[in-house]
Amino acid sequence: MAIFLDTGKVDEIKKYHDYGIIRGVTTNPSILIKEGLGTNLQELKKKFIEIADLINPLPLSLEVTSNETSEMFEQAELFAGWADNINVKITIHGPNGELNNLKVINQLENKKNIRVNVTAMMSAQQCYLAAQAGATYVSIFGGRINNMGYDSNKEIYILRNLLDKFNLNSKIIVGSTREIINITQWLNAGAHIVTCHPNFLEGMLIHPYTKETVQMFLNDGNKIKK
Repeated sequence: MAIFLDTGKVDEIKKYHDYGIIRGVTTNPSILIKEGLGTNLQELKKKFIEIADLINPLPLSLEVTSNETSEMFEQAELFAGWADNINVKITIHGPNGELNNLKVINQLENKKNIRVNVTAMMSAQQCYLAAQAGATYVSIFGGRINNMGYDSNKEIYILRNLLDKFNLNSKIIVGSTREIINITQWLNAGAHIVTCHPNFLEGMLIHPYTKETVQMFLNDGNKIKK
């Protein structure tokens, strides 16, 4: 069970990678725009190659920016060619329910040997179909499931049972983290991986009572003659 960092900022990735507590990095177009990392593909290429090299052999997920079948193939091959540890994120279907995405996923995995992270899924049944198509990773958005009034832990539990029962090799990534407690809850429910913003890791690490206890130890330590 692992934590992926959800960011494109090299300094944040290096910080938590040096701590030894992350097992990969994920990005998407919305993250890149929000973080102000640029919209020029050539500039982003340099950044992504830098990140891939920094965390190698850990995986880096990059998302295609089109839902047009030919463009998804083209971008997937382009991105995967930048580094051996890059996998490609493709949504489970298009904005109007277009279904060609599964064909792209299947062919990239089984004919072109490109690792795919199928994303934007909101149910165990969507993830199960993506796993059947051959996806290396199936990304379910736990926070959005909870926002819709459903239980994300239940969906994760059902999905993990299905993957194990039918010997499917896909790894479950749970994203859309809303609260620090989501991370351990989702891992406990059966997720292989939870992806989150760096702020959540700091929240997991730092506890006010730990700070108080450490200060007490230091204060008492200063009373011991050296």
